[in-house]
Amino acid sequence: MTQKKTPGLALLLLLIPVAGCESPPPEIPEAPPTQPVAVERVEVSTPDAPEAIGPYSQAVLAGSTLYLAGQIALDPATGEMVQGGIEAETHQVMANLGAVLEAAGFSFDDVVQSQVFLTDLDEFQTMNGIYGQYLSDPYPARATVQVAALPRGARVEIQLVAWQGDP
Repeated sequence: MTQKKTPGLALLLLLIPVAGCESPPPEIPEAPPTQPVAVERVEVSTPDAPEAIGPYSQAVLAGSTLYLAGQIALDPATGEMVQGGIEAETHQVMANLGAVLEAAGFSFDDVVQSQVFLTDLDEFQTMNGIYGQYLSDPYPARATVQVAALPRGARVEIQLVAWQGDP
């Protein structure tokens, strides 16, 4: 017959709190109230990209983050849409975005996020192949959606966010 072992008296005494000997939990110092950090917003504009066709900026630099407005395939010299289908439009859009990035002292290597708007998702593969020629690994996070229409009859519009680290 096997005998069950029970914890010794010493162990039981360790588990029983002694009256008046309990120590309160350590006090955690209260964090000072946080103040919002004021970040200067600077408009970025270049004649090497199309002028805004509405009440918006080509880009806004806030701290170390550059927010680029969506670009369509407008030729900055003429203000007209380029001809030649999705290939020509995508190259022009990327050239426009590159000009704005450069004007702010950024490059495609600094891009961390993009949004692509297409009027026909059947043109995704063509757009994606051209888009990939301008960006490198690690590629930015991206969303691509089909939309009913874009300004000026464009087939593609691309918007970017770029970051260069903490100021």
